Amino acid sequence: MAKPNDFDIPRIFYFESENIFTGSRGNLNFRIVPDKENMTVSIWHGFICSELTEMEATETFPLSEEGHAAMLAWLETQYNA
Repeated sequence: MAKPNDFDIPRIFYFESENIFTGSRGNLNFRIVPDKENMTVSIWHGFICSELTEMEATETFPLSEEGHAAMLAWLETQYNA
């Protein structure tokens, strides 16, 4: 499966099947939870799993190509902050 971004996040069709995705880049961790219309992305720093940490930020994006691109841009901003 091609992943054309620095976060190694799958393309939109992965999320259209309502698959959850977790990953990290450097010390930034993220969890993407899709539903039928949106993708909710939560971020945190450190080595604690998502179930045991307090999320630092959460954002919701439309489940579309445009939403996917906006999500990647938001993650890039969070990574560079």
